[in-house]
Amino acid sequence: MRRKIEEFHDGATDGLEPLEALDLARVEDFDHLLRAMGKTAFGARSLGEAAEVLTAMVSDPDCLVVGTFSGAMSVAKMGLLICDMVDRGWLKIIITTGALVAHGFIENLGRVHYKCPADRSDRTLYLQGYNRIYDTLEMEANLDYAEEIFREVLAGLDLSATWSSETLCRELGRHLAATTDQPGLLRNAYLKGVPVYIPAFTDSELGLDVAGFNVRQGLAAGLDLAAALSHLALSYNPFLDLGSYARRVLAARRLGIFTVGGGVPRNWAQQVAPFLELLHARLGFDLPEVRFTYGVRLCPEPAHWGGLSGSTYREGVSWGKFVPPEEGGRFAEVLCDATITWPLLLKAVQQRLEKRQAASP
Repeated sequence: MRRKIEEFHDGATDGLEPLEALDLARVEDFDHLLRAMGKTAFGARSLGEAAEVLTAMVSDPDCLVVGTFSGAMSVAKMGLLICDMVDRGWLKIIITTGALVAHGFIENLGRVHYKCPADRSDRTLYLQGYNRIYDTLEMEANLDYAEEIFREVLAGLDLSATWSSETLCRELGRHLAATTDQPGLLRNAYLKGVPVYIPAFTDSELGLDVAGFNVRQGLAAGLDLAAALSHLALSYNPFLDLGSYARRVLAARRLGIFTVGGGVPRNWAQQVAPFLELLHARLGFDLPEVRFTYGVRLCPEPAHWGGLSGSTYREGVSWGKFVPPEEGGRFAEVLCDATITWPLLLKAVQQRLEKRQAASP
């Protein structure tokens, strides 16, 4: 059947939202810029919509906001953005990678990361003690120094106790709070009482440092290397993290998630909903349905690549992880490098809330 011109609809009559040309001459600040971008198209509209969702999420007094971070954000010099979100109360839980924490720990200790020279081969970098992270260098000397500090912290712990990434991060944060006034993820999180979880703890420099500590302790106890490699001077149990996180989630009235990247931190944060549902269904516990009401994700990976980073919030609805939009769920996904979008987003939301506060009686 062919369309009839007289039956064509009009967007204004149908109540559709009109777009507006981006006029930089009228832009006054970051808040205004993202509001204007939200009335355009493509990635600009996605970022403008993300500002709307993030504003609603951090303004909701009943919402427990979980921040998940992957990628080399601390090496990329984005660590202070996390600190700012923590200090403003925008994050109540952090779930991240051991690499991000390790490089941030190094930065917090006053060590420096460098721009990678374009004319130097990776083999040359290796021989010179440089580790390349995309376009940035981490010195092996930095990693050695961080291990020395971490070892001192580990040596002062109660080795008869069982530890987790949350409790180890808390002790590192405690050490930083006592020794420096420079901001950093672990230090600021410790001072604000924000737990930091590293689900894949052994897949990181921090995990290798703990393993090395155990080997040192085993060798000191007279074991040979083969036996020392299996020596557990410090007992570590990742299920303590899961239990701690689940208790915090159960105590929340609403949940929000702010994600940079994807991978294990994002999936581990979200799978608490199926975990609690399984406890309800298989063990008979009378538990409430736990789902995320808000979500903002900054990640360049599209869903069709099939990676964990590409799984959309709508897909998560089918797993019982998110409240669907038709029931009030609010989500925004920006397919762009977080080092570009994240600073713009935070500055815009910061200004928006400051204006709102200034206007309130």
